[in-house]
Amino acid sequence: MRVLDIGEVAERSGVVPSTLRYYEEIGLIASLGRRGLRRQFDGDVLLKLSLIAMGKAAGFSLEEIAGMFGRDGRPEIPRDQLRVRADELQRQMVELRTLRDVLRHVADCPAPSHLECPTFRKLMQAASRERLVYRPSRKSPRTR
Repeated sequence: MRVLDIGEVAERSGVVPSTLRYYEEIGLIASLGRRGLRRQFDGDVLLKLSLIAMGKAAGFSLEEIAGMFGRDGRPEIPRDQLRVRADELQRQMVELRTLRDVLRHVADCPAPSHLECPTFRKLMQAASRERLVYRPSRKSPRTR
């Protein structure tokens, strides 16, 4: 078993020591103990930190991520939750592509006035019907 101190974990994972200490405090990771003042971790903590980063990138809260690990610290990833989140991301991608296309059209429209452009008018009608808004995470307020 390879033992890493907190500085090495931070360097190799890209997670700052204060965050590592916080993750330990809330039970996401566990240190093996200390050597002097420095926390020591099992080398497997790097894999766990990668899983935590992936969960955060997918929009899961730290509490939700914590629920994806069993009592022994091994991943118990709920596939149904991942499918739901993947579906949410797919909807966001469609909305973002549509929003991108609207913005590009508005920026490049050759009409003297956007109000004279039939494509612009159609896009605005569609946007008002669909309430196209950028939602960076599922925790953002929805206007639908």
